[in-house]
Amino acid sequence: MSPRRPANPLALAVLGLLLEQPLHPHGMATALRERGMDRAFKVTTGSLYDTVRALARDGWIEADGTEQVGGRPARTVYRHTPDGRRQFTEWLDELIREPAEEYPKFVSAVSYLGALGPRRAAQALRERAAALETRIEEGGRAYRAAREEHGAPRLFVIEAEYAREMARAELRWVRRTAEEIEQGALEWPEKDCRA
Repeated sequence: MSPRRPANPLALAVLGLLLEQPLHPHGMATALRERGMDRAFKVTTGSLYDTVRALARDGWIEADGTEQVGGRPARTVYRHTPDGRRQFTEWLDELIREPAEEYPKFVSAVSYLGALGPRRAAQALRERAAALETRIEEGGRAYRAAREEHGAPRLFVIEAEYAREMARAELRWVRRTAEEIEQGALEWPEKDCRA
């Protein structure tokens, strides 16, 4: 019987880490944070342990012994099952090959940008641009730290490159749209709530 696909995207991160080496959940959390992957996946202690339990229950991963450091409690180390690894690579192949509809909140909000009125819409976009600039800078620092300080191969942090490029593209669009609003180049309906 093939394992059913996890609903939680954090499962992708866990399964990806286990391609490198068997790990316990605490080690997974540390690796995710060191690589800045906690920006792509919501990582809390509860969600991580729930994900690991679900993956083990559904046959994707299995216990590979325990590890104990000092006086700390023993931690269960996990690895892929052979079928879980095969299913994981098939799932990844599908996710990479086939664009899927995703529903980010920002796209939904932009649909109703007109409700803010020109001045407020431009201000909101300018504020978003500043936040994106900060995110891009922080992401760059985290990427460099992962590569230079922790020695992570580029392939293991390539998602950070993708995220940075997506943020840069969004930043260009946000700045351009704010400028169009400020210059009056973006047509605004007469009936609006000019804020």
